[in-house]
Amino acid sequence: MKISSLLSVSSALAVANAQQSAYGQCGGTSWTGATTCVSGYYCLTQNEYYAQCIPASTTVSLSSSTKASSSTLSTVTTSKVSSVSTTNSAATSSSSAITSFAKTNGDVFTINGKTEYWMGTNSYWIGFLTNNADVDLVMSHLASTGLKVLRVWGFNDVTSTPSSGTVWFQSFVTGSSPVINTGTDGLQRLDYVVQSAEAHGISLIINFVNNWTDYGGMAAYCTYYGISPVTDWYTNAAAQAQYQTYIAAVVARYKTSTAVFAWELANEPRCSGCDTSVITTWIKTTSAYIKSLDSNHMVTIGDEGFGLTTGSDGSYPYTTGPGLNFTTNLAISTIDFGTYHLYPSSWGEVDSWGNGWITAHATAAAAIGKPVIMEEYGSLTHSDEASWQATVLSTQTAGDMYWQYGDDLSTGETSDDGYAIYYGSTEYATLVTAHAAAMLAKAV
Repeated sequence: MKISSLLSVSSALAVANAQQSAYGQCGGTSWTGATTCVSGYYCLTQNEYYAQCIPASTTVSLSSSTKASSSTLSTVTTSKVSSVSTTNSAATSSSSAITSFAKTNGDVFTINGKTEYWMGTNSYWIGFLTNNADVDLVMSHLASTGLKVLRVWGFNDVTSTPSSGTVWFQSFVTGSSPVINTGTDGLQRLDYVVQSAEAHGISLIINFVNNWTDYGGMAAYCTYYGISPVTDWYTNAAAQAQYQTYIAAVVARYKTSTAVFAWELANEPRCSGCDTSVITTWIKTTSAYIKSLDSNHMVTIGDEGFGLTTGSDGSYPYTTGPGLNFTTNLAISTIDFGTYHLYPSSWGEVDSWGNGWITAHATAAAAIGKPVIMEEYGSLTHSDEASWQATVLSTQTAGDMYWQYGDDLSTGETSDDGYAIYYGSTEYATLVTAHAAAMLAKAV
């Protein structure tokens, strides 16, 4: 998902036209494309980053429980720097440290030597925190809740060199060679996340690039290398060479860490208007490259699950319009398990539609013989998520990870995009703590 936004089912990087197509982006920070929609659709502002053309008949309401906080964690870090020595933090914080690599086991996974179903969550911002105590607090809360897997951004791309103290991982500055930042305000921040996760018994899915423009993403590569349209990123030799260089740098740091659950190619890769072979070829090439660097860890795609004939009702998410074929890509030998996301309101569907989406992906993955996880999901009302979780429990879905985890840190509340569920809240008790326990209790 975009950090603080909903999703569109057509290209979010559309060129400027007179009117935007159905479900396309029509506004938001730095958006330069069309701001009006085709007949029968209107431009709904989701937040400051994103607006989308949705059907005129669609009604999106926020429940009274949806938080309205504007608190975000941006690339420019404003939190206090208050490092915690390893003698008081991750190195000695937990007796449940992970001692073995996660692996697939039929339709499920074995984590730290135990085969079980699990619940997890997403925290894109945790690698950008500058206070070690905040990282440890999050990890301890996840562990005490029974959450097993945390998905984090392993990228933070910038197009100008930030001031000292601002966290960034890779720069694409015109006139200079790309720089991978291994300093204290660079990948050393991700180092601590991995260290803390390993000590607290939390497994990490680490993502290498964003389809969206948040924290740089593919667009940062495209601006630097003069690639247009952005969909050509998947086939541009220079961009792919640097992408692999970055992957190699990150993998080298953690290839022996048992905290890494899996490497992930991209956050929600799409290639709207492309033949599905474009992304399939990119997946084969990139996943094989990662496996050549690291045979210890699993590799997954990070896609939304588009392009699925199993259980299809003919709605757009089931089509190959975004340039993906779920079953073809999952069948690639160097992809260990499948991912899919679920945001019905962003795709012009009602929340109850999501139960069929969950069942369809579980059925398709079982036919291929690999596990599948619902890697991101969220409803603006939250109340409908309980039904999805019940469907997860009733199907061969190995794990589910809600978007997104919320907590109260030294700098205040973490990012709230309307989907966040905060540790200690009533919703957290019912939708997170209780469901995590139910997943762990499910017989394998």
